[in-house]
Amino acid sequence: MSRARSAREDAYALAEPLLKAIRDALPRQLLSAEFLRRSAPYLTAIFVILAGIGAAFQMGDGREAALQSAKQTLQLYADLTAENLKGETPKTDDAWQASLASALQTGATLNDRHVVLADETGKIRGEAPLEPGGPEDILSYIGSGQPITTFGATAGVMELTLTDGTEAIATIRNLARPKAQLLAFQPIETALAPWSANRNVEITILLCGGLLLLLLSGALLLPRRAAAEEEPDVLVEELGARLPGCGLWRWNLESGDVHWSPAMYEMLGLKPSSHPLPAQVFAHAVHPGDNFHQRIGALMENGETAIDETLRLRHRDGSWVEVALRGHLTEDRDTGDAQLTAFAMRSKESAVKEAAEANARLRDAIETISEAFVLWDDRNRLVMCNSKYKQFHGLPDDVLNKGTPYETVIGAACEPVVRKRITVDRQQNGSRTYEAQLEDGRWLHINEGRTRDGGYVSIGTDITQLKRNEQLLADKESRLRSSVAELHLSRRELEQQKQRLVDLAEKYALEKNRAEAANRAKSEFLANISHELRTPLNAVIGFSEVMQSELFGPLGHAKYHEYAQDIFESGSFLLDVINDILDMSKIEAGRLVLETERVDLVDLVGESMKVVSKAAEARGLTLNRHGPETFFIKADRRAVKQVFLNLLSNAVKFSREGGLVDVRLAQHRGEARITIQDTGIGIAEEDISKLGRPFEQVENQLSKSHQGSGLGLAISRALVELHGGNLEIKSRAGEGTQVIFTLPLRSQQPSLPLEKPDSRQNASA
Repeated sequence: MSRARSAREDAYALAEPLLKAIRDALPRQLLSAEFLRRSAPYLTAIFVILAGIGAAFQMGDGREAALQSAKQTLQLYADLTAENLKGETPKTDDAWQASLASALQTGATLNDRHVVLADETGKIRGEAPLEPGGPEDILSYIGSGQPITTFGATAGVMELTLTDGTEAIATIRNLARPKAQLLAFQPIETALAPWSANRNVEITILLCGGLLLLLLSGALLLPRRAAAEEEPDVLVEELGARLPGCGLWRWNLESGDVHWSPAMYEMLGLKPSSHPLPAQVFAHAVHPGDNFHQRIGALMENGETAIDETLRLRHRDGSWVEVALRGHLTEDRDTGDAQLTAFAMRSKESAVKEAAEANARLRDAIETISEAFVLWDDRNRLVMCNSKYKQFHGLPDDVLNKGTPYETVIGAACEPVVRKRITVDRQQNGSRTYEAQLEDGRWLHINEGRTRDGGYVSIGTDITQLKRNEQLLADKESRLRSSVAELHLSRRELEQQKQRLVDLAEKYALEKNRAEAANRAKSEFLANISHELRTPLNAVIGFSEVMQSELFGPLGHAKYHEYAQDIFESGSFLLDVINDILDMSKIEAGRLVLETERVDLVDLVGESMKVVSKAAEARGLTLNRHGPETFFIKADRRAVKQVFLNLLSNAVKFSREGGLVDVRLAQHRGEARITIQDTGIGIAEEDISKLGRPFEQVENQLSKSHQGSGLGLAISRALVELHGGNLEIKSRAGEGTQVIFTLPLRSQQPSLPLEKPDSRQNASA
């Protein structure tokens, strides 16, 4: 401070001769008050113009500085992102987007900054913030022929116009690994938003300041009335208005009207009025025991003009206010009426009473606050304190008298033990604010400061609960930070799991394609090989029939007949198996086309029963049919008949001798419902799920007692489902089996995809 003061004194010493020389050189009329008053508007205008020119240059420099700062920030984010992107080339769009998201720094996309990541072909693979439906390549953003697309980072940050017409700053980074391009850009309007806000504030301040200076300069040109020409009572009114707590009277003693200033109304708790106070209202406001009117009349009779009286006036709340009236008696210039002009102020006794009341209210207020309060005078003597201060320091009542020295009070106090003290604020005038933690764990917020008269005030507030809440908030913040860290870790793990799932999905799709291709190859192979087997089998069956009938002569031995019969039965069985395989392969390959027509289910059941009747008679089985005499539906006749044959053959095959096979036809909920029930060996509940799958049989090859390929139920289920129906099996071991299938009354689209038969295979079939 002493060094700065000496520098100022040296500057003043150097400038004093220069100022003296300027005063001597200028004409005295240039330094006159009148000249300065008249030239003030012009000087102000010149100042405003120069300030505007300076502000314009400053705004231009500010714009350039703001734009340069935005370029540096964009370049920094582009470099950091490019550095974080170094690594393996992502394989999927999601991987590109995830790689860009993890490479971005906090705040990289704030203030409308945009980051785009493209592969080596220029196709956009990731962007932040993500905008669905945006451009597909970088050139769709910045256009062709831009130098930054060729030079990359060496081109720096350039100003250009985007393809949508937006003026922007942009930069590109060419990445070697992965081979990609990183584009970062920001609209110039957004980059200059803070500068624009400051510019508007500066312009507003400049305009307001210039307008204020012009108004003040114009006020100097307004003519001023001489103080001598003003009316005396006007001067008195102005003087009364400037004196706080002082009311002005103008009382016309002839008419009785009284003019009071606003301060006078406020002194009595009344609403100010610009109209004169009527005589009767004024008479009611004056205390009747003061005989004020008689006293004024006596002064006028004695020819006295000075007034120095004390009277009582009625307050709005009904109390009496004692005022001292000081003034003089004069005559009105126009009317010649006698009038009293005076000032009214509170009397000394009234002021003392009000001060005592105010002091009592202040003590009550200090006593009711929850803080410990103490006030010392400029000689460190006690002025006042409240009970909180007394309780906090354990002070006795006999030392809390006004004027007790600070040393006496502190000597009688029981100071609490302070464990920790934290300074919050300290000022040059001796005021300070600090927080103290006591031995019992309580926290106090203490404000200590100096008063204008040199006294000292201290206020202590118990902030224990606030400190506890602050600690709780700190603990919660710590837990929150831990949670955020865990969330970041979980997010990284989820991204890794997502990548693994993507890889698994790709592998699954590849294996699925392979399995489908293998299944199609299997089905085509079965269809081809089945066809090739049917031709020689037909020959074997035909020749065995010729041998059985001895068409060309006797065989010669009885065993030959037996062998021919075995050859015929084995060939027929093998042909049935091949036919089932061929049908199943056609269904799986989607080459079975239904030719729907109007068929009678009753006829189909009857034909199917005739086919299995011979085998049923051989086992002593009874075949029954229940239902209507005719039952027409839209279906493929051959496929439905094959279903009946397969199911009836199974029912006859697995029924005990002398049993019953029952067929029921009914219509249920708009569908044909067919139920085939037998009294056979039944199926265990855990084995029912195996039925209906190709080549699946309940008995294995070592224990099975009935021949079959295991395709009958699978073919039946597939044919029923191709019609849009459903097949269900209900059975228990030893209690027989019930097969229920439904067919729609009208033909529907097949539930399996169908393809047109291959012409080459059709020809061979």
